[in-house]
Parts: sequence; C-alpha cells; structure tokens
Amino acid sequence: MPTTPLPRSTHELYQALQENHERPYGRARTVTAEELAEAAEQFEEPVPLIRALLELQEAYTYGSEPRKSPVVFARLLTLFDEQPDLFDERLRHTLFWRFKWVANALRALPEIPLASLRQWQTEMRDRYEKAGYGLQPYYGQAYQLASHIGEDTALAYELWAGRTRTRLSDCEACEICERALYHLTAGDDEGALRAWDPVLQGKESCQEEPARSISHALLPLLRTGRIDRARELHLAGYRGCRRNPSMAGEIGRHLEFCALTGNEARGLELLAENRSLFDEVDSPREQLDFLTGAEVLLQRVELLGHGELPAAGFAGRTWTVTGLRAEVRERADDLAARFDTRNGTTAHAGRRGARLDREPLTDALELTLRTRGLDDVTPAAAPAVTPATDEPLPELIVRARTLDEQGDPDSRACWARLRTLVAARDYTHPDDPAVGPLVRLRADLLDDEAAQAGEKNDHAEAAALYEEAAGLYDDAGQPAYAAVARGCALLATGQIPDPDDDGEEAKAAALTAAHAAVTALHERTPGLPPYLEARLLRLRATALGLRLQTSGDEEHIAPVLAETDLLHTFATRHDIATQISGALLLRATTFALSGDLPAALAGTDDVLDRLRTHGPAWHLPRTLGLRGRLHLGLQDPQAAYADLTEGLRLAAGRPADTSGAARLHNDMAGACLHLGRPDEALRHLTRSAELDLRHGVRFDAFCTYSSAARLSLDLGRVEDCIALLDSLLAEPDVTTGELDDRLTAQLRLTRARALHTGEDLKAATAEFVALAAESAGWDDDPGSHAMIAAETAVLLGESGEFARAREAADQALAAHAKDPRYEQLSNCLRELARLQAERQGPDGLAGARAFLTDAARVAHEAGAAGYEAQGRPLDVALAYEYGRVHAYAGEYADSLTSLEEALALIGEPGQAQDQEQAGSWAECVRLAGVVEGVYLERPAPALTRLDAAIARLTALGHTEDAESLTSLAARLRDED
Repeated sequence: MPTTPLPRSTHELYQALQENHERPYGRARTVTAEELAEAAEQFEEPVPLIRALLELQEAYTYGSEPRKSPVVFARLLTLFDEQPDLFDERLRHTLFWRFKWVANALRALPEIPLASLRQWQTEMRDRYEKAGYGLQPYYGQAYQLASHIGEDTALAYELWAGRTRTRLSDCEACEICERALYHLTAGDDEGALRAWDPVLQGKESCQEEPARSISHALLPLLRTGRIDRARELHLAGYRGCRRNPSMAGEIGRHLEFCALTGNEARGLELLAENRSLFDEVDSPREQLDFLTGAEVLLQRVELLGHGELPAAGFAGRTWTVTGLRAEVRERADDLAARFDTRNGTTAHAGRRGARLDREPLTDALELTLRTRGLDDVTPAAAPAVTPATDEPLPELIVRARTLDEQGDPDSRACWARLRTLVAARDYTHPDDPAVGPLVRLRADLLDDEAAQAGEKNDHAEAAALYEEAAGLYDDAGQPAYAAVARGCALLATGQIPDPDDDGEEAKAAALTAAHAAVTALHERTPGLPPYLEARLLRLRATALGLRLQTSGDEEHIAPVLAETDLLHTFATRHDIATQISGALLLRATTFALSGDLPAALAGTDDVLDRLRTHGPAWHLPRTLGLRGRLHLGLQDPQAAYADLTEGLRLAAGRPADTSGAARLHNDMAGACLHLGRPDEALRHLTRSAELDLRHGVRFDAFCTYSSAARLSLDLGRVEDCIALLDSLLAEPDVTTGELDDRLTAQLRLTRARALHTGEDLKAATAEFVALAAESAGWDDDPGSHAMIAAETAVLLGESGEFARAREAADQALAAHAKDPRYEQLSNCLRELARLQAERQGPDGLAGARAFLTDAARVAHEAGAAGYEAQGRPLDVALAYEYGRVHAYAGEYADSLTSLEEALALIGEPGQAQDQEQAGSWAECVRLAGVVEGVYLERPAPALTRLDAAIARLTALGHTEDAESLTSLAARLRDED
C-alpha cells in the first residue's frame, strides 16, 4: 500500500518530490521516493521521471543502500543517451556529478570485482572527455580507489591534487577531507589537522561535512594535545551523524573515541542510541567501519572487567558486552576479508587490526556534563560491609541492630549485606537467642526498605512496607518495634498525595491526622524502651514540621516547637544523643520555615557545637547544609560556601545516600551562582543529579539535571547542553513514559532552545512544533502552552513558514486568553511582524500588520490589568516595531510617524544612571534618522534630530549610545 497519495499530475508530483526532499534520509524517505518514481512512469513527459529517479538515487545514496544506487543511475544514463535534449544544463550537471556517487557505491560493495570498478572509472573518464569536462574529478576517483585498495597512493594523489578544480569536482570540504586523510595515513597528524582547519573551523561544509572530517580528526587532536578541541568537536560532530545509516562509519569512530578516552559508559550509551544501525546499514564498507569502532569499545569494556554488562546489538536477542563483541568480531573479520579478497591486498584487515590495537590516549577525558563510569551503569550491588566476609552472621545482625538503634546510617550497609545473605537459597538462620528468630530479621529488613522508599518520596510503598514489617514484628513477639513501624506507616500515609485533592489544605489536613494518629498510638503503647519512644516522639514532631512546611501557617509554628521541646527533654533525660541533636535541628528548621532566619542560624550554631562535642558525627554534613542555606537566605553566600564546603568534605567519608551529599552539592551550586562562579555551580548540579539518580531518587535527579541544562545553555555551552539532554531523554524513565510528562516536556523544551541557539533551525522547529501539539492538551496549564506555542510561531517565522506561524500564534493567543502571558505574547507577535516584513517586504505588510494588531490588543490588556513588563514597556516596544515594520515594507512616512510616537512614549533620558531608557531612546532616534535622512531623503531635519540627541546623551554621560548616532550623522553629512 502506498505510504502517500499518488500524484495525479506533474505539478502534484513535483510538489510531492519537494516535500520528500525535506524529509531526513532513511527508510521512510526512500520508500516514498520509490513510490514517486513508480508514479512518474504514468506521465508521457519523461522529465518528471528523470527528476523522480534523481530523487530516488539520492535517497539510496544517503540512506546507505549502495546496491540500488547504480541501478537507478543506469536507467538515467540510458535516458540521457536516448534523449540528451531532455536534460537541461542543471540536469546534465547533476547526471555527470553522480558518476562519482556510483564509483563510491561500487567501492563499498566487496562483491563487485575490481575489474568492474576500473571499468567504471574508464567509463567516467571517457564520458567526461566526450562532454568536454575536465578530468580532475576522474583522477579524484582514481586516487580514492587506490587508497581503498591499499596501493601506493603517492602518484594517484599528485595526479588528482595537482590538477585545477572544475565545476564537477567534489566540494571544497570533501576534497579537504581527502587531502587530510592522505596526510593522516602517512602518519602526519599536524599536516592532516592543518589541511582540515577550514572544515573544522566551519568555513567549508556540505551534506557530509564537517561530520565526516570531525570523526577522523578526533584522535589526531588528542595525539597532538588539543584535548579541549577534541571534546568540543566530538559533541558537535556526533550530533551531526547520530542515527544516520549513511554515516555509520563516522558513528563507529565516535564510539572508538569514547573507548580511548575513558568514556566507555558514554560509548555504550551512544551504541544503544544507534542500535538500529546494526540492521539498517546496507553498505558493507559502512558496516565494517561501524562494527570495528563498536568492537574497539566492547573490547575495552570487557578488558575493564565489565563483560557481563548488557549491550545494544543486533535485533532478535539480548546481548552482553562479551557476547556482542564475539558476534561483531566475526562479522567484521568476514567483511574485511571479503574486501581484501576482492582487492588482492590485506589493507582492510590491517587497518582494522591497527584500530583494535590502539591503547587509550587518556585516562579519563570529561566529555559531557554527565560524567559516568562503567560502575555507574552496572546493576547496583550490595554495599560492602567492613569486614564483609569475616564477620560471623550473628555478630553482623547484632551490629546492624545496634547501629540502627543509635541512628547510625552505617546500618544501611549492614542491612544490605544481610538482605543479600537472607535471599540466598542456602541461607540458614543462626540459632542464637541474641539474634532472635528469622521473622524478626525479615521485619528489620522490611523496615529498612520502607525507610529507603520514604527517602525516595515513594510514600505509598513506604507505608505498605512499614505495615508489613509491623505484622512480622508482632509475629516475632516484638510489640514495641511493631508500634514504631506502625507510627512510621501512619506518617508515610499522611504524605501520600490525594489524587482528588492535591491542594495545600488537603495535605495539611492529612498531616494533622497523621500526627493525631501517631500521638494516639504513642499514648496506648506504654512501656516502650526509651530509644523507641524517642522515635515516636520524633515522628510526632516531624508530622507537625511537615504540616508547617506545607501550609506556611503561623498558627502551626507553636505546635511544632512544643513537640520539639518534648522530644528534646525526653532525649536529654535518657541521653539519646542522636535524638537530642535531631530535636535541636528540628527547632532550627522550624525557625527557618517561620521566616526567622537569624534565630534559625543561631539554632544551627548550637547544634554544631553539640555535634562537635558530643556527636553524632553523621549529623554534621546535614546540619552544615542547613546553615549554608540559611546563610544564603541572609545574603551571605561566602559564609554559605564555607559551610557547604566543610559539609561536602565530611560527607565524602560516608555513603552518599546517607550523608545528604546530593543536597549539599545542589545547595553549593546555589552558593556558587551567588558568588559569580557559574561553571563551578554547573559541576555541583550535575554531581547532585547523578548521586540522586544512582540512589533511585530519579524525579529529583531529572529536576536538577534540567536546571543544569538551562545553566549550561545560559553559559553558551550549547553542545554540552544538547549532549546532556540527549543522554537524559534516552533514559528508560523517559522512553517508557514513566517520568512526569511535564518534566519530560521541560527537558525537550530546553533541548529545542539549545538547538535553536546552535543554529539548527530545522531540528529546533520540529521539536517545538511537537511540543506545541502536546501542550495544547494541558487544560490545567494553558499559560505554558501559550509560551510554547509563541516560541514555536517565532521559529516557524524564522523558517519562512508564515502561514503555519500564524496558526501557532493563534493557538498562543487562545491559551493566553485563559492564562495571560502578556510580555511573551507581545514579544512573539512583534518578532513575527518584523520577520514577515523583513523577509517579504511590501508583500508581507498585511500579515505583519495583523501580528501588530494582535500585539496592540495584548498591550492594551496588559495596561488594563496593571501589568508591568520586565523589559521595555509594551506600548513603547509596539510603536518602535510599527516603525521598523513599515520601514522594511517601504512605507517610510508611516514608519517615521510610528517612531516619533515611540520617542514620545519613551521620553528623553533625564538621568545619567537610566542606561536602559537611554539605550532604547537612542536606538529609536537612530532608526528615525535613517528613515528620514536616507529613505525619505530629508537629511537636514534628520541631522537636527541626531545632533540634539547626541548632545543630550553626551551631557548625561551615555557616550556609547551616542556613538551610533554620531556615525550616522557623519554619513548623512558626507552624502549631503
């Protein structure tokens, strides 16, 4: 069945061919090209068929199907031989250009005899000579064949490189790459990089470049010490070839680069992203390059002892690194042997062996903001216990309970070790009264699991596990422990979101109920051991503290402090150190929540004094983190930085999931931003996110990574931002839809903005269009849809698609009517007006005016609502845009009128410190001077306006703003 409606006229055919030409290369585009070529057969006129066949050959060539490209070209050549007059100059040029495509396709197929390759080159030379074309392109193909075979290329290179280029020569970028590869093969890294410089600098490019050159240049850059440049080009170059079957070889070299720079984990991630290439690449040469690069990576991972890691490979089965490496090696060896048999050399096996024998070029080059090692992608094992193997089981159980009783987070490692032992088939529980029955141990393990679930904010799971643990404690004859577990279950239940009412009042009411339930449980459970009773008191105080945090109600402050005092008094009487410091910390936190930051700071000082004197030491990192946040709230980032630095130092000696290291890194990022250290802040954000991700707090991790991505974009690190988001969006949480859809949308939105900043307008627009369609269904958040649709409209305008831009702008306006976004909508509409007038001139004036009319309505609504713009006032910006739009459309009198209105609205700058007003006013004067003096040809009044403005700005000290006016005035005087 056809994938697209078949054209019924040549006009429809050409339109369909153009639409297909805009699609990315791949199977979908190729199938459509095949259908259109078949449809073109119905027309008597042969030219539509010629154009359809050319489109089909291009789809085969860049869709990595080299076997089919020569077949299509043979038919084109027959049509040319039979009816050469059908080929105008452009078609004729295209036909002769593609002789090189066929030569390249034949080289990529080891089943094509070498004699046939040489015969095709002879055919190309004869045809070029007969047509009067120069032979430099022919000699270029002769050189590439010699290089492919592994012959001495010196003469072939001179015959090609020494000739003058012709219209049919490969583009400058492709020829630069071939010259660079000649130097690289000779072992001259510096010569190769000098040759590559115009391509790597972005001065020359084409369909395949610079992605092809970058992939080859990565290792020479490393070998010559240009490490930062290699990193930068890896990020940009990989993005240019990812998932592209025709660039499988380039992707293979990026995999190799990861393997040789200590980035094996990223290499496995990229391999998974390009898994389809194992089956989609039909070019044996591309397959060989890709598989060899993949084998370099897999070999390195296996050498590092991670051969059992899962790996993405050929479809139809699951793979480990070891298994996939064996399969890849067998297939790649076979391909190399087939090429060498055809060519009569050992070149391909030799090149492959050289790649596999390379040693790492650096221990660990930080390629992306997500620095992960293979240990981070290995399924988590139980944390080690010291001593892990020699400690007898009874002693391990007793030690775990003792640590847990003390509140020592090191108990977590003991429970993890015990969980592994108990799960083993051959586990035998010790018959020891000090240990108790197995059911007691199972209850302990469930209690620990519940605590971990609560730390991950999975309160429903935590409540269920605590209830199950309580039942087992009852079975074990431990009613006191059962009571505490039920208290924990009650608190966890109070934190479970209500799907029908997720408002603050409902949350506060649930926590009030939880506190009452825990208190009642406490009162009806007499005779508790002091350390367990202290835990119930802590639960009571925590419930009220969470209620205060949720509601912010002043009436909720005193009850928290009362419960905290009760806990502190009890813990002091029974000398329970961890609960004494816990109570003091809760009190300080309560002051912070109530807004009394000085009292909270004094409270943390008291806690730190006690912790340093009496312990427990494991509370120090979290307490220092709280004091650091308080210093930030009191506008003392330097003190915050000092506290957080000490907190991180102390946390480094403890397991990250129990020391609060992720939160400390996040807080440190805030301190660094306040101190003007954004790059350091970025490092702390990514460290915080990866710690959370590693310990299963995935939502928080993605939120932090989202902040890191936005910061990296603000810092101009566009490729870092895109690489980070590409990695995150490939996580299973995202691909399976488990992550919150709004958070996923935020990640995609930041990526789309980064693509736009990186001047990948096509990809950015496609992502924005998709996001606008999805956000249209956000009935609970029309404001966000308004902003996304507005940005989408601007990108469509930048692409010249003003009809679609109008549709997107109308969507934004409709959403804005429900949840106003005055400034964003005004900016969008004015920019669309400017773009349409600038691109289309007088023809676009009506559309531009329509956008401005909408912008005027938004500005009026904003004024009526008392909205104040963060930037220029909306009415001022609108008047200026009216002037600019009419100037683009050639309506200069209307333009000048609008600009004078804008000047009146801005008003002359009256204070030296009002830089923003002076800048806006000066720009408006400049444009008015251009319109009046240049386009309306009235230099005298224009100069009067400019001279007065220059004097005014100079007197106020705004000399930079006056410079552009002075330059314009001089130009007008010269022309006059």
